[in-house]
Amino acid sequence: PERLARYGLTVTYVVNALRQANASISAGDVEEGKRRYVVRAEGEFSNVDQVLDAVLRSDQSADSGRIGRVTMRDIGSVRLANKEPTARIRYLGQPAIAINVQRETGANVIETMAGVRVAVAELNERFLDDQQLILTQVYDETTYIDSAIDLVQSNIMVGGSLAAIVLLVFLRSIRATAIVSLAIPVSVIGSFVAMAALGRSINVISLAGMAFAVGMVVDAAIVVLENIYRLRQSGVPARRAALEGADQVWAAVLVSVLTTVMAFIPILMRDLEVAQLFRDIAVAISVSVILSLIVATTVIPSLSSRLLAQVSNSPDAHPMRLPLIDDLGRAVSKAILGFARLVTRRRAVALLIVIAITGSASFATWHFLPKLEYLPEGNQNFVFGVILPPPGYNLATNTEIARQLEDDVRPMWAIETGPERGPGEPPKISNFFFVTFQGQTFVGASAVDENNAGELIPHLQGPIFKEPGTFGFMSQPSIFGRGIGGGRSIELDIGGPDLETVLGVALKATGLIGQALPQSAGNQFRPIPGLELGAPEVRVTPDRIRLADAGVTARELGDTIDAFNDGLRVAEITVDGKRIDLTLKGPNAKVTSTQGIASLPVVTQRGTILPVNALADVDVVAGPTEVRHKERLRTVTLEIRPSPAIALEQALEVLRTEVIEPIEADGLPGDVQIALTGTADELSKTWSAMVVDLALAVAIVYLVMAVLFSSFWYPLIILVAVPVAAAGGVAGLGLLNLYVAQPLDMLTMLGFIILVGIVVNNAILLVDLSLRNLRIHGLDVETAIVEATRNRIRPIFMSTLTSLFGMTPLILFPGAGSELYRGIGAVVIGGLALSTLVALILIPPLLSMFMGLIEGGKGRRADVTAEAQPGAAAE
Repeated sequence: PERLARYGLTVTYVVNALRQANASISAGDVEEGKRRYVVRAEGEFSNVDQVLDAVLRSDQSADSGRIGRVTMRDIGSVRLANKEPTARIRYLGQPAIAINVQRETGANVIETMAGVRVAVAELNERFLDDQQLILTQVYDETTYIDSAIDLVQSNIMVGGSLAAIVLLVFLRSIRATAIVSLAIPVSVIGSFVAMAALGRSINVISLAGMAFAVGMVVDAAIVVLENIYRLRQSGVPARRAALEGADQVWAAVLVSVLTTVMAFIPILMRDLEVAQLFRDIAVAISVSVILSLIVATTVIPSLSSRLLAQVSNSPDAHPMRLPLIDDLGRAVSKAILGFARLVTRRRAVALLIVIAITGSASFATWHFLPKLEYLPEGNQNFVFGVILPPPGYNLATNTEIARQLEDDVRPMWAIETGPERGPGEPPKISNFFFVTFQGQTFVGASAVDENNAGELIPHLQGPIFKEPGTFGFMSQPSIFGRGIGGGRSIELDIGGPDLETVLGVALKATGLIGQALPQSAGNQFRPIPGLELGAPEVRVTPDRIRLADAGVTARELGDTIDAFNDGLRVAEITVDGKRIDLTLKGPNAKVTSTQGIASLPVVTQRGTILPVNALADVDVVAGPTEVRHKERLRTVTLEIRPSPAIALEQALEVLRTEVIEPIEADGLPGDVQIALTGTADELSKTWSAMVVDLALAVAIVYLVMAVLFSSFWYPLIILVAVPVAAAGGVAGLGLLNLYVAQPLDMLTMLGFIILVGIVVNNAILLVDLSLRNLRIHGLDVETAIVEATRNRIRPIFMSTLTSLFGMTPLILFPGAGSELYRGIGAVVIGGLALSTLVALILIPPLLSMFMGLIEGGKGRRADVTAEAQPGAAAE
């Protein structure tokens, strides 16, 4: 400061002079002959000497004419130095440097990460090894993706094999099984081509859709082949049986496929966050079943005319016998037919059964439906969290808090105690790091066993609260990328015009949240940005009169304090091709006490040096670390992450009844608003949309069936299967939870929409053949229903069991990604299994009550056998 005063320079003057000297200006262009030249005035500093030689003042003496120059050499020194650290990073107990790789929008994640791994290996081998350094990749999301894709592909193969075995058990013919099984590879391979043409990516969700379709794509082929097979057994020549068999069922097969596909229309039209996931599954299933329809109506008849030429005319002639299965099948068929005869003759009993079953199913669905979640989070091998220390803690203190956490979890490190996990021990940690900034610390860890990463959360979360006033948040990052809190974070926004009033309400809400969702139960909480105006601040308030008397402006005072404290950034210069900051600093180290600010020297334009407290008042006050605004209101957000034992919907109900309502009952201060947002808002909107979509799916399926039957009544009879399927879906989900935790999230809800399109197919099978018997063959109502039931039991169980066994691997095989689709599988399998059994019980009595009325008494009494009826239907 003494040199500045000697030459009559102020800090602000020096800063302005350096900025004006460090200039690169485009000065237009010049045209000469055929050329055009760009004119640039280039004055940027490019080395230390140029900064030292920068002229700050140049004056010419009026007496001698001599020119006096003041350069940076005259008032100070210039050197290259490192910036003060703004963060501290440690990896497995060692200082480290963190490098974040950001994938470009639209780039393929697997290809990108493959390139990163190659680059890391090359850097380690060619550059870092000589420096005794190593670059370690601590997180790779493609590990989870690759494992998930491998699992789904395995499920597709296992499911397809199981479906083929079921077909072989029913058909007892290698040739017939091969014909039907052909629909699986053709549909799946064709789906890949179709999805590529539609611009859809192949991912875990779309592959899961194909896995669901494995059991469904053989349904149409089963109906066509079974009809051809029966005609062959009744003595019809192979070529004619193939033509007539396909001709009799193609319309019903078409409608069955349309009900499956068109049930997805409502969700395909939605513009919600989950709609992308729904579209992937919907497109995969739709494309697969449409291709299966083409295979069933073209390839299956063609192959059947050649490969089934040797089928015996005897319906009981099978090349192999399975006594136990055959006896069970005959017993089930006999029981179902006996029941069908009973209920078609006694309509009162039929009505009672229908009311009891549908009523019980509807009540069970409503009563046992689990509480809702939003989206599955996945089970990535990574736990990420944030530590929020009290306001005003410096970098060194924040680092010490993080190191305490590091010391607490060190016994879990595999490099310290080995990778083996003993009985009752916590999971072993393969990677652990933290990055500390001013005001917060980020922590990351991964487990040796990738399936146990979630178990690290309580072990990492507990030590955080050892420091009084510290908040913390730990979670596995959601595969759908919803920030630190993941897809289960709830935000309680408290907003108003006055920040102190808002903080008062937020403190009250915090106490109620701690009682309703205690931390000891695994619930997590953090305020954003904080719950107090506690950030310490040294406030310098200029005295306007004293400044004016000293000839100092408020800007000069601020620049001087900045320069003599931790340095004033002047400009950015280029040195050796790198852009670096040019910073003006005082000769002494950074001020280390609040009292030091008051004694910092201020050089005036008159060459005098005054302390800061001679020109301004210096006080230590508290101020907000951050002021957040939502809807133009100052807002404090309380972010809550419920324990996995509490469903998101249940947590929302707790917050409404035990936090928001008591606060509102006590009276909110004027203009203060409190609301649940974030995931809570998304859950509410998505659930409302799903309810509407489910109703629209039922309506669309109803209209499709009305076209097939040329009646508005028969579709209503068929839709009785829907509430029964819903009860079966809830039961399937409940049974799955006995084996592994699976909440009812919005992705699982898609299973109920899928059910709407497929559970009606068995009922279509019975109604269609009953009407054929009544309208074409002239049978009376009772006989038409009984014979339709007799002839359709076999294809119904064939198609249902192939679907069930084809989907079973999706819920039985654990692994990466299975949490995304196993809930859908449980709902579809449970709903399909129960609706199949109940359809054979409900549809005959309903038809017996209404068919005669609808058809106007058509038909005549006739005694026929099942072998004489060329029935047709499709699933």
